[in-house]
Amino acid sequence: MNPAPIISVRDLKVHFPIRKGLLGRVRDHVRAVDGVSFDLYPGRTLAIVGESGSGKSTTGYAVMGMEEPTSGQVLINGKDRAHMSPAERHAVTRQLQLVFQDPASALNPRMKVRHCIAEPLEIHGIGNTASRAKRVRDLLDLVGLPESALDRLPREFSGGQKQRIVIARALALNPKVIICDEAVSALDVSIQSQILNLLMDLQARLGLAYLFISHDLSVVRHISDDIAVMHRGRVVEAGPTDQLFAQTRDPYTRQLLAAVPQARPR
Repeated sequence: MNPAPIISVRDLKVHFPIRKGLLGRVRDHVRAVDGVSFDLYPGRTLAIVGESGSGKSTTGYAVMGMEEPTSGQVLINGKDRAHMSPAERHAVTRQLQLVFQDPASALNPRMKVRHCIAEPLEIHGIGNTASRAKRVRDLLDLVGLPESALDRLPREFSGGQKQRIVIARALALNPKVIICDEAVSALDVSIQSQILNLLMDLQARLGLAYLFISHDLSVVRHISDDIAVMHRGRVVEAGPTDQLFAQTRDPYTRQLLAAVPQARPR
């Protein structure tokens, strides 16, 4: 028996008004997301792929609750986010966490690493000072950083190390889903592979589900189980990763595949 999806998106639309004139009247709308549907299952990775402006990040933000949908449904464990009470929405934030593209801007430059990682625990009132400190040490070890990093500031770390800190913070509340918004695109290629392998290892150990947002099909092929290709706010093609790469149907997807650099040593 197949498990129920942890997140179901149904006909999601996110439109932004275009205002003109002295009175700022709405003249038109930017249809950033225009009828997107998909399911994300426990322990699996769904990649949303598309060029800049395709609506993939806005889709992720709508799932996370950072953008209010114009219409459609975002179902989390079968319940529509729009019909949740404030307490239920607060509880949902513990199940869904976000890893941003730029780890430097995602971390407070004035906070030591121990406080950056402990912040979600403090906000949600989880544990006491001693238990939080132990949890932070465990998380740091989980993402492959030494305990000596605890009392250092973010500026003292490389881009890949900062992203490990951001991932540790995302794991603090034991989430079921992590939304990765271009989580490796700001990193060097060699560091990208390290972070991708870390994410896959964490998924195997913790049973995480990933909504992995990216423009890079070579990265997506490495990590995803399923792919949804977005273009101009719509999903133009979706399916299992191996199937989509073996038999592409949509011309836009073929263009994305053709844009992936090929290694030609000669």
